[in-house]
Amino acid sequence: MTNEESIRALLNLISERNTFLITSHARPDGDAIGSSVGLMHLLEAMGKRVTVAFSDPIPEQFQCLDGVERIVHNLPAELPDAAILLECDSIQRTGFTSIPAAYTINIDHHLSGRNYADFNWIDPRACAVGAMVYDVAIAAKVPISTAMSDCLYTAVLTDTGSFNYPGTSASTFALAGHLIQCGTDANRIAQAMYFSNPPGKVRLLGAALSKMHIKGEVCWSVISQDDLALAGATAEDCEGVVNHLISMAGIEAAILLRQQENLDEYRLSLRSKGIGKLDVSRVAEHFGGGGHRTASGCTLRGTAASIVERLLHYLDALLNDPASQTHTGRPVNSPGRSSTLLA
Repeated sequence: MTNEESIRALLNLISERNTFLITSHARPDGDAIGSSVGLMHLLEAMGKRVTVAFSDPIPEQFQCLDGVERIVHNLPAELPDAAILLECDSIQRTGFTSIPAAYTINIDHHLSGRNYADFNWIDPRACAVGAMVYDVAIAAKVPISTAMSDCLYTAVLTDTGSFNYPGTSASTFALAGHLIQCGTDANRIAQAMYFSNPPGKVRLLGAALSKMHIKGEVCWSVISQDDLALAGATAEDCEGVVNHLISMAGIEAAILLRQQENLDEYRLSLRSKGIGKLDVSRVAEHFGGGGHRTASGCTLRGTAASIVERLLHYLDALLNDPASQTHTGRPVNSPGRSSTLLA
């Protein structure tokens, strides 16, 4: 189906139902939160009853969004007519063991998106799921309130890396401009997202940068549970640290390893600049995760040193594969042209 057909089908599904559960992935980011709460405002404007549930806490900077205070962390006792999952490639990605609902709807924009729900709308060309929710609001001819526009603007702002990632286009700026016309104060949102960091997050950034390693054009660092404790930081404070690693001149791939409470498990954030041949979504998919060409993630077990060794070995194979410029979702194991990424 085309996007227009998917939106029409989605609106028909919504019109036939009254109660909805909205959720998104564990460790929620700006697109997960902004698109979920923005969709809540949209559905309520259409006369629907909505619950938004996340398995993990909401980072402090998003508390400025109207409606975030209504997010719960337990699934509703009453079975909803439909559950809408945003930015998830599986139900497990939500952090909940199951999603009880009479019908499931999957809306995603990741290359790693999968058709696991009763209805699936996946658009890898969308700059954010928040932009997809915006398209639904426009198609439904629902007036975009300031509360809704704040949420959708936050989703787009954060998931495009402040309008820096390759998926940013003229239509992205047109969308953002319209949301500002709908009442969003762009400066207020930017202040909340980027200039309201708690001291613990800044101390944690310092710890990560002090331990960074560089090999060729790859940079990586590790945040341990001890680092979190010493900085007085939370797991949510790790958000954005990897962007500092990829910001350096000459670096084409950056990896942040965050140790989990289970000490032999690490959550990995991977970044690339998107202007060369490296697609980090292929790296993440190879190790059981997923995401975008420039921003992906996965979870691995082992020591930090052994995980880094596996990643560097795979990156070397990937970048010496002639097919590496094309996303295929398959492991890479064939030799090809020489790469200097790890030289």
